[in-house]
Amino acid sequence: MTDTAPRRKPFSMIREFHLADWFTLGNAVCGTGAMFSIMTFLQLKEPRHIVFACALVFAALVFDILDGRIARWRQNTSLLGRELDSLADVISFGVAPALIAYGCGMQGLYDRIVLGFFVACGVSRLARFNVTAEEMSQATGKVQHFEGTPIPSSVLLVLLMAVAAWQGAIDDQLWFGKTVLMGFTLHPLVLLFALSGSLMISRIRIPKL
Repeated sequence: MTDTAPRRKPFSMIREFHLADWFTLGNAVCGTGAMFSIMTFLQLKEPRHIVFACALVFAALVFDILDGRIARWRQNTSLLGRELDSLADVISFGVAPALIAYGCGMQGLYDRIVLGFFVACGVSRLARFNVTAEEMSQATGKVQHFEGTPIPSSVLLVLLMAVAAWQGAIDDQLWFGKTVLMGFTLHPLVLLFALSGSLMISRIRIPKL
């Protein structure tokens, strides 16, 4: 029997990448580097690694901004680019900030539940955007607004963690201390992550610039 399926040449997918896609991958690499940095902090307990992790999240934000601008400038947006962007954003602005918070001391059971909720909200927000963006662009040719705060807004929380690390307000010195409920620990500061996640999945309309 003859195999009639088209054969792809090696690295053909890479050749399909546009310039903007490489910047999107830069976003993902920075987010991954941030997670490595926070794991190094957990091993060595040197606060500078928290600052490094936060800096890499901000570097990811720069790549995230540039990939959108380059895609619009070159007018070569694609479904592949959209999916790449969502996956990179989950790493850099969802998982990485949650791990930074964990590294800073939000390690109680309730903290972990809230941080898991935050990541789940970010994933849901990106999935909803991908679906609604396709619907709106088919109807009007352009996405006019976002629903819910964009996931890169988590950089505000990352900035807060960077300041805390710089001032030594981590672990037992974490701002607002801790509360024990039914034998499990909650750090009130983690509730900012609950707020951020809730805003992501809200129906608040934000104009797309």
